[in-house]
Amino acid sequence: MEYRRLGSAGVKVSVLSLGSWVTYGNQVDVDAAVESMRIAYEAGVNFFDNAEAYAKGASETLMGTALRKLGWRRGSYLISSKFFWGLHDGPNEINTLNRKYLLEAIDGSLKRLGLDHVDLIFCHRPDPHTSMEEIVRAMNDIVASGRALYWGTSEWAADQIMEAWRIADKRNLYLPQMEQPQYNLFTRSKVEEEFTRLYDTIGLGLTTWSPLASGILTGKYNKGIPKGSRMTLPGYSWLADNITEAKLQAVHALQPIADELGTSLACLAIAWCAANPRVSTVITGASGPNQIKDNLKALEIIPRLTPELMARIGSAAQGLI
Repeated sequence: MEYRRLGSAGVKVSVLSLGSWVTYGNQVDVDAAVESMRIAYEAGVNFFDNAEAYAKGASETLMGTALRKLGWRRGSYLISSKFFWGLHDGPNEINTLNRKYLLEAIDGSLKRLGLDHVDLIFCHRPDPHTSMEEIVRAMNDIVASGRALYWGTSEWAADQIMEAWRIADKRNLYLPQMEQPQYNLFTRSKVEEEFTRLYDTIGLGLTTWSPLASGILTGKYNKGIPKGSRMTLPGYSWLADNITEAKLQAVHALQPIADELGTSLACLAIAWCAANPRVSTVITGASGPNQIKDNLKALEIIPRLTPELMARIGSAAQGLI
């Protein structure tokens, strides 16, 4: 396993990590979570991603139960949570990053996870209705209290991240260290273009999500949506809107490259994301232990992706070959 600095932060994250979106609380029970996390951990994965909104808090509860069963040394792994959507419909509790919500949300996450601190916390989406100063001060205070160690953002624009960083820097507050954007062969502009000026100027780290484009890049949707896939789960049917003929054609064009490397489409897609040196960690998901093992095979492919192969892969995904 390779470990990379989280941008300018001192902490290191495994280049592949394990997330709980969709799976925990929907497809995965405690026993499956324990086994999946154990396999990942024994392979060197040290970062496990979560969020308050995942399965309306049930994902954090399940992961917390799994952590207690696994009994790992706390210093050997990192846990994250993310805040924005909330668990209740009150005017100060939904789709917000106001101070009251954030300071109460972290306490709820820690209780569900059974931890005295999480390592990383994210503002899960930007909040145009709360001043940036209030957001930055609230995140700073959470870190200063020891309930989290680093804070960052998810799916923010570069200008929004820069505004938060400048406020924190000017006020001598804890700086935002990382962003969690979607990044895969079909979704590239933020990571490869918009954020370019932030990597060296403020030391932005990336914990990227959806390397498989919600499963499209595995090829399993080439002949329709199979039963039991995430797109058939209640509340996730909107993911099917991402399936287009152009993307299916791109997956078809990528297959010969995967065959040349003797790997699966999934491993090729994950390895391609990890081959970007600006990516600190690629968050993978899995509905079972076997999928964890398959995803980890991407580690063998990363060093084999030469600039020429990267160019071929990129061209295939854009329908250029």
